[in-house]
Amino acid sequence: MKKRNIIFLIASGLMAFAVSSCTDLDVDIKSQYTSYPDSEIAIEAKTSDVYYAFRGVLGRRYNEAMSFSSDECMGVSYDGDYYDSGNYAHPSLHNFMPDDACIGFWPDLSSGITKCNQVMVDLGGDDAVTAPVRAMRAFYHFILMDNYGDVPILDHVLDADEALERSSRADVARWIESELLEIRDGVNAAVDASTYGKPTRWMVDALLAKLYINWNVYTMDVTSSSWSATAANEKLDDCVAVCDDIIQSGLFNLDDDYLEKFYPTNGYHIKDFIYAMPYTAANQDGLTYGRFRTWRKGDSDGEGGAGLYGVKLAKSAAGNFAVNPEFADLFSLEGDRRNDALFKGALYQYDPSTYDVTSSPFLYKGEQVVLTKEIALKDVDENLNVGNTVAGWSQGYRFNKFIMDPTDYGLYSRSQDNDVPIFRYADILLTKCEAILRGATATDGDTPMSLFNQIRLYVNAPTIGANPTLDELLDERGREFFDENWRRNDLIRFGRFEDDWGYKNIINPSAKTDLTKRIFPVPTGVLNENTNWSQNDGY
Repeated sequence: MKKRNIIFLIASGLMAFAVSSCTDLDVDIKSQYTSYPDSEIAIEAKTSDVYYAFRGVLGRRYNEAMSFSSDECMGVSYDGDYYDSGNYAHPSLHNFMPDDACIGFWPDLSSGITKCNQVMVDLGGDDAVTAPVRAMRAFYHFILMDNYGDVPILDHVLDADEALERSSRADVARWIESELLEIRDGVNAAVDASTYGKPTRWMVDALLAKLYINWNVYTMDVTSSSWSATAANEKLDDCVAVCDDIIQSGLFNLDDDYLEKFYPTNGYHIKDFIYAMPYTAANQDGLTYGRFRTWRKGDSDGEGGAGLYGVKLAKSAAGNFAVNPEFADLFSLEGDRRNDALFKGALYQYDPSTYDVTSSPFLYKGEQVVLTKEIALKDVDENLNVGNTVAGWSQGYRFNKFIMDPTDYGLYSRSQDNDVPIFRYADILLTKCEAILRGATATDGDTPMSLFNQIRLYVNAPTIGANPTLDELLDERGREFFDENWRRNDLIRFGRFEDDWGYKNIINPSAKTDLTKRIFPVPTGVLNENTNWSQNDGY
């Protein structure tokens, strides 16, 4: 199994912006690391601890928040089972609560920031060493700012008595830009096994592209009803420039099959991956996507025999990520390889060694399982209850993008080997397409149509004969990047976060007009640690 012998040090959890020791910031920074070994191996061991603070929450809770708050999935329950105090239902209905487990990832990211700052002190501030650490620090700030709005700019080790203040989202965005531009040329530009899962020059460019395409979201009033349609984005040409830097590098391409690049066998050889989070079930654990996306009883045939994945799973499956019918409608282009990344209709077993679907029907207690696109609740209320029966378990399609290795699923507490991409080359192409559509100057002979068709061609979907509209581009982004944690970000930028889908606006009518829900509430634990802060508007 790939990457089984690679062991990374995983950042231990800390409370929000907690500091393990007091540091006098007036002391010469060099004097604090004179006893630290000045070798490449020692530096690698020290810095590796800062790269993976996002791994645990990305593998489950962050993904829950992104999937359910977007139009991708509905968090259904089964006569109360998997309701879990509303953790899945609340984001599905845009009824976010400060104590929902899925939005409690602030401490993990702030812990990562604290570790970055401490490592820079320990290693003496050498630019060649600290540039990738600063890139990670900027990335963690970006995720916090994108989800929670106003957050502190934590650019140093805190003094024991130092009070934290939140900076405006606009100021955080500008600080992130300045940081990335300052360290951009100092980050490793190599793309190989040694840089995989770590910040590179191209990861910095990709993060800048995300920052620039969302510039209006971050620097203007996100709850305004007109900013996305009428305000010009001053960073569109800058967005194209960083996209071009990645494209012209020649280091990335779309040659890999769409499904295979998300298999458990993926890794640094996938040329579409600019920056990815590495997982191995054995020792870089925490990825549990498969558990929630397979059919509810897909572990077996109901009679002790092989289940959906061609073997009897040693662990049960939840299967409560039901794809919203409106999102399922996107997967209807003739010949589109991405259509195969959903469990839908009559189900057939998969080959556990190749991850390919077979011609053997998946039977449960003698009957073939058939998933319906529509989701029918027992009662139209916040429980999102479909019933704890075969019919209930079969409501809604399921994502099959990050297909599990069924053996590892049982051996390692449902953990998976699939690496999760964060920035992809395909995203850079569609981001450049979007920037030009929104008003940027086209470069290198590219047009929105030519960039868009590069995506269509590699997935064998029909090409287009004219520039796409923004609505068509949003749909294409849905097909290409579903289950990769960017859909909420896209919907907000396109002004579509309040649209009708699933039961959101039926059960919670205020979700259609309440624009404050574009930002999550600050988790209760974070507010308790920072009593000088106020909760976000709308909560």
